[in-house]
Amino acid sequence: MEIHLHGRDVDVVVEVEQGATVRETLQAANLLPSMVIVSHEGTVLPHATRLQQNLELLVTTISSGG
Repeated sequence: MEIHLHGRDVDVVVEVEQGATVRETLQAANLLPSMVIVSHEGTVLPHATRLQQNLELLVTTISSGG
């Protein structure tokens, strides 16, 4: 299935197996899961969420500093 990941720092479509997790999808797109929050239609998705269909997901990069 196709997952479109988009956000300020990313705009990529990846092909993953049905039932892949958000974490696996991020890794397929060469994104570090620890550095982003993923949401769908305004709801934040845990990285363990299993994806069952083609989706468009918003990726928000987390920034921190001191």
